[in-house]
Amino acid sequence: MTTDLSLPALPPGLRLSRPLAFFDLEATGLNKKTDRIVSVAILRYEPGAEAAPRRIYYLVNPTVPIPAEATAIHGISDADVADAPTFADLAPVVRKDLEGCDLGGYNILGYDIDLLCCEFARAGMEFKVSGRDILDVQRIYFKREPRTLSAALKFYCGEDHAEAHDAMGDAIATVEVLSGQFRRYGDLPTTVASLYEYSVPPDPSLVDRERKFRWQNGEVVLNFGKNSGRPLKDVARNEPGFLRWMLKADFGDEAKKIASDALVGRFPKPRGNA
Repeated sequence: MTTDLSLPALPPGLRLSRPLAFFDLEATGLNKKTDRIVSVAILRYEPGAEAAPRRIYYLVNPTVPIPAEATAIHGISDADVADAPTFADLAPVVRKDLEGCDLGGYNILGYDIDLLCCEFARAGMEFKVSGRDILDVQRIYFKREPRTLSAALKFYCGEDHAEAHDAMGDAIATVEVLSGQFRRYGDLPTTVASLYEYSVPPDPSLVDRERKFRWQNGEVVLNFGKNSGRPLKDVARNEPGFLRWMLKADFGDEAKKIASDALVGRFPKPRGNA
């Protein structure tokens, strides 16, 4: 833990009534209930705009293998955390680091806070969020830069959307926005398939587009419901009724095909394998 004068100061107009801790977590995956933290970063600002923040960083041994797909994103491998403390070891220290603080971050309301609370619960400790103010910078971004079709038409085409929420008017406006995007961004891909990959980058950890199955250490695991994180082979062997339920429920064809194949002993192969 260090005080670093090279770290950014808070905006001059932001007044603190108590400490503000910006934090970010890296983890073994995106499931807030079952995945585990592998690193914790905190910038703790004390009231007084002139004060430099404390820089706090911990590597965490998640006690489970870190999937290669996760390592490819955050660069933290099993070897990096082999000698690191577990979150259970660090929980009292991290709670002390955040004691009395409001919380700040990017998308912490959608991910980091829930993941942190789950890790504290696994460690047998409570982390109270109530009573704290939350500063989620993503929410400010989305509020000030609206993501509505009307806002897009105004931004890209300089036009007001007079027929907002009329189906045909919205369809026409959408094509006009796309044309405006091609005018503004000369390097956009020029096929629908390549635009799909550009706007929704493929996630190598996912097996299907519906995100019902994912890769974990070269093995397919379920990515939803009560069996989230459980190997598909294990479910097919010990709880085939769950997969039969998937075949009757409202899932996409790709997910149903994976479930159907698993029931007869066929499983997806990692990409690049014959």
